[in-house]
Amino acid sequence: MNRLPIFGLIIFVIVVLVSSSVYIVDEREKALVLQFGQVKAIKEDPGYAFKIPFIQEVVKYDDRILSLDIPALEVTPLDDRRLVVDAFARYKIVDIEKFRKAVGTGGVATAELRLDRILNASLREVLGSVKSNDILSENRVLLMNRIRDAAIFEAKNLGIEVVDVRIKRADLPEQNLEATFARMQAEREREAADERARGNEAAQKVRAQADRTAVELVSEAQRDADIIRGEADAKRNAIFAEAFGRDPEFFAFYRSLSAYEKALQGDNSTLVISPDSEFFEFLKSDGLE
Repeated sequence: MNRLPIFGLIIFVIVVLVSSSVYIVDEREKALVLQFGQVKAIKEDPGYAFKIPFIQEVVKYDDRILSLDIPALEVTPLDDRRLVVDAFARYKIVDIEKFRKAVGTGGVATAELRLDRILNASLREVLGSVKSNDILSENRVLLMNRIRDAAIFEAKNLGIEVVDVRIKRADLPEQNLEATFARMQAEREREAADERARGNEAAQKVRAQADRTAVELVSEAQRDADIIRGEADAKRNAIFAEAFGRDPEFFAFYRSLSAYEKALQGDNSTLVISPDSEFFEFLKSDGLE
């Protein structure tokens, strides 16, 4: 009867020993087997593995590509135009033994703190060697590659490979936005004034050309009109001269009637002329003489 509890205890101990001896590594992980803080084995392939229970421990690390957001930092490019840069990095633990020795028990949190300092230094060094327009243009892909390459070299001591570094945004500091906006507004107003001045100059040229053309057209029309009037007057005078030559008395009579018509126009026309005046030559009759 006393053997059953002992047998059960033995089974329990065996189960505990077996469960403490077996560990599982899946495809997303890598594992280190530590004994009193020293690395005794590395498990990088997924599956089951064994360790000495209670003496050895297993530490697992993520084998996937991890992301690290870099806090926004202020950089000063070559043209002294300060920018606030927000970036992120992707990295992977490639040497877990070196990683363990570098960060100790701090794990990923400690590694990311150190990696953050490395990336900050790389960002300041690379972005400080170019102008702000290069950072804000499409060419900043080359700058990001330079930052990544510099970080790769520094992160090797951590057992980390920096896969990529990307700049999410690069903006002016808040205290500079108002001044920059005012400067941009002044530049746009100056450009608008220049455009208006050029427009006024062009308009004046068009108006001057139009006035000149109008004067030329009016002058030509006046000249043509004078020529036509001169030719008409000449024809009229020729007709009058021919008519006068044919019958001088009738022509004199006609001219006198025209003079009477012009002199006696209006309701209150009054003439004080001597009856013997030549003006009344054709108004006289033989009976009155």
